[in-house]
Amino acid sequence: MHGAVSDKSDTKTESSAVPGGSTDVTKDAANDATKEASKDATKYDFMVVSNRLPVDRCAPGEPGDDGSGWRRSPGGLVTALAPMMTRTDGAWVGWHGAADETVEPFSHGGMDLVPVQLSGDDVELYYEGFSNATVWPLYHDVIAPPEFHRTWWDAYRTVNRRFADAVVRTADEGATVWVQDYQLQLVPRMLRQARPDLRIGFFNHIPFPPPEIFAQLPWRQAIIDGLLGADLVGFQRSSDAGNFMRSARRFLGASVKQQQVHVKDADGEHTHIARAQAFPISIDVQHITELAQKPEIIERARQIRQDLGNPKTILLGVDRLDYTKGIGHRLKAYEELLNEGKLKVGDATLIQVASPSRERVEQYRLLREEVEGTVGHINGTYDTIENTAVRYLHHSYPVEEMVALYLAADVMLVTALRDGMNLVAKEYVTARTNNDGALVLSEFAGAADQLKQALLMNPHDIDGLKDAVMRAVRMAPKEAARRMRSMRKQILDHDVDHWSADFLNALNEKVIRDDS
Repeated sequence: MHGAVSDKSDTKTESSAVPGGSTDVTKDAANDATKEASKDATKYDFMVVSNRLPVDRCAPGEPGDDGSGWRRSPGGLVTALAPMMTRTDGAWVGWHGAADETVEPFSHGGMDLVPVQLSGDDVELYYEGFSNATVWPLYHDVIAPPEFHRTWWDAYRTVNRRFADAVVRTADEGATVWVQDYQLQLVPRMLRQARPDLRIGFFNHIPFPPPEIFAQLPWRQAIIDGLLGADLVGFQRSSDAGNFMRSARRFLGASVKQQQVHVKDADGEHTHIARAQAFPISIDVQHITELAQKPEIIERARQIRQDLGNPKTILLGVDRLDYTKGIGHRLKAYEELLNEGKLKVGDATLIQVASPSRERVEQYRLLREEVEGTVGHINGTYDTIENTAVRYLHHSYPVEEMVALYLAADVMLVTALRDGMNLVAKEYVTARTNNDGALVLSEFAGAADQLKQALLMNPHDIDGLKDAVMRAVRMAPKEAARRMRSMRKQILDHDVDHWSADFLNALNEKVIRDDS
């Protein structure tokens, strides 16, 4: 996903040339120019804008390969929006994942895709730098210290402009544009300035910090102003929407009434109303449910338990290897339970899936060393010849294997220190079609607002975390079924289609201006 850093400027222009600029064009080149002009003329009435396109490159013969060299990306956002893109005259704008490479607009799986080119410098400064070493830690309660560099900020603005320009060129008159996530917070304002005819939505998939934390950002006013270019700004939790509105009032002096921010231009004239609301994202319930009922996946879950020696209790953690996920807190609690004899290797095993993440960033390299060192210490102390205390897997797995793990696990541990939602928690609950199993869930994950029958806990409180784990291990089947049934109903009633429909319906509602 990360491109090699190059010496090219992050402010280089788009590489797609305007056709017809040469006086000695060959017949083939003229035909190519005609095709390019046709692409430029294509306009769309619905557009999604995200850092990445909804496709990944694949080699011939790899799973998902359809002969095009691309396959649809996994993930809730793609699942939610891809059917809508195929039903409407829609296009998806995003980076295709390789630096210093030009890819022309193309179609895949019924979706029109508009690639945005990034140089190696863009990847280093805009993506790894400002997005993931400034915004990410700042918005996650400064669990790790954010870095503030003007060169990163300059690259962030430049790249956001490039994404906005791609929309401006290709959006039809009055089109609806839905911008996704923290990498593109300046795009809504850029779009409104260039194309006031557009209906603009923005959804923030990660938390939004309270004003006292957001205040640290040197470019706080520009970020708030960028987001307020949208007609509707969506968040995972009501508290995130509240934090945003308080920051709008504090740092821009905006008039905020209920969930409406009254936006003015530089001359103090009212331009529009930006609403801020919570729209908790969800998962493709049908797909997870179908997988959980497949005989081969049920058999795979049985095989996983057998390979681990058929312990009485399998505990499972599934995370990106990120400092926000509380993996260290989870391991500490588990080790103490082993030390105290409340859990015993042979009776219990912890499977920790930690998928690789941002491995070029120093903090993530250090985190991997810390986690792997802790796992090695626990296993060295408590393993037996027959059994292991922690089965650590530093891999990404296809969804079929993940569902098998969900079925194999008696207890799911979600110990995030701060998380916008955490869809793993929802996937685990959805997969438990027999209404068994137990979910230990951090109150700092957005999912805690919906999954109130989970065993909620504060991961910073190691004793409280240990108590929650033991409650889950010892929970009576009747209580487990009651809790799981309640959580499954909530998710089944609010799947990912429900989320996207709610947001887009709200975006298209007429807003009545109230200046009273």
